Amino acid sequence: KTGMLNEILYAFWFFLPAGIANVAPIIAAKLPLLEKWDTPMDFGRSYKDKRLLGSHKTWRGIASGVVLGSLVFGLQQLFGPGLGSFDAYLHEVGYFDEPWLLGALLGSGALLGDAAKSFFKRFRGISEGETWFPFDQLDYIIGGCLFAALVVILPFMVYVWIFVVWFAMHLLFSLIGYKLGFKDSPI
Repeated sequence: KTGMLNEILYAFWFFLPAGIANVAPIIAAKLPLLEKWDTPMDFGRSYKDKRLLGSHKTWRGIASGVVLGSLVFGLQQLFGPGLGSFDAYLHEVGYFDEPWLLGALLGSGALLGDAAKSFFKRFRGISEGETWFPFDQLDYIIGGCLFAALVVILPFMVYVWIFVVWFAMHLLFSLIGYKLGFKDSPI
């Protein structure tokens, strides 16, 4: 039996590859070697005079998120064993059963969840870059959890904590980004 603290720690640890993957497109867009690799996922296509996803959803972003999510998961595989009762909990819920695949699923799920939200955002008339609270904060969490569920099913309370922890972290880092001048709005 696990305690609430282990569930919270596991929620953070488990979802870390998706959380990092969610910021990978922003980082990749600024790297000189990758900045020209900016083909939109929707290839510029529109439906009813509206772009399907917009120009900010690129194949570079998806690729960078999957790679970074996989790398973070690989690092977790190195540092996860030996964490005492937390390590036992990781084994109990099957965290180590699908190495590398789980990291790629978390990364791609987070970014494809964001892309799916962008599709709905366009057709609700919300322009690119405009905030759509709380969906802008939940899209990557839903996508990452759905894709990860292909290989591991977590206890219900861990999913609850993933949503609570990562929603709060998204808001915190958005506020920090706003204060530092990287974002136009605090949410």
